[in-house]
Amino acid sequence: MLRKTIFAAFVGLMLLVTPGVSHGMHIMEGFLPLKHALFWGAISLPFFIGGVFSLKRSLKKDDNAKLYLGLAGGFVFVLSALKIPSITGSCSHPTGVGLSTIIFGPLATTVIGTIVLLFQAILLAHGGLTTLGANMFSMAIAGPFVSFGIFRLLGKSGVKQSYVVFLAASLGNLSTYMVTALQLTLAFPEGVGGFGGALAKFMSIFAVTQIPLAVIEGILTVMVYSMIAEYSSLKGSSLMAH
Repeated sequence: MLRKTIFAAFVGLMLLVTPGVSHGMHIMEGFLPLKHALFWGAISLPFFIGGVFSLKRSLKKDDNAKLYLGLAGGFVFVLSALKIPSITGSCSHPTGVGLSTIIFGPLATTVIGTIVLLFQAILLAHGGLTTLGANMFSMAIAGPFVSFGIFRLLGKSGVKQSYVVFLAASLGNLSTYMVTALQLTLAFPEGVGGFGGALAKFMSIFAVTQIPLAVIEGILTVMVYSMIAEYSSLKGSSLMAH
């Protein structure tokens, strides 16, 4: 019954958010200077390695972990493929990492997000291999850690759980684009206004599309999380981030 319910809900979600053809993407292939691409890859690698061990532990803890892993991975893949062109060389889109972070924690979500980014780069020309490290750091590291912090902090404060899940997902989404804006600013600072001027420009352009998308992602995450919690023992599962 649980498997059928989750599958039906996920199919409905895919029909709702599967995008049409678009030329937007994560930071695209070859867009970053080589030294920036190497830098983001180097600092992202330790998180990925730690995530592999974290995910292995999670899969051993709970019999339903593989089912949740498939759902979380599919949720990230579908939502992050919904792309709206924003800044030249990048785009705005949901990330989906909040749900995975709540279930598996931020390190394991780094692995899930990286696999999604890799498949999108190879199969959909969405992002790129040279910019994988930068996209990893923004979507699969920064976003999940912000979501995790919010979920842990507010989860113990007595705030209604649906509000906590909403804030964790939506603010994790926004943090991803704050980091993306920072990455683009570091790579392409403006001559007039310098670093601050470039950062303000990138942030303001992203805000137009990203704030509504963050709200939508928060609502979708609450819906899927509530469905899982209602029809399973997830609330008492050892997988939960808190």
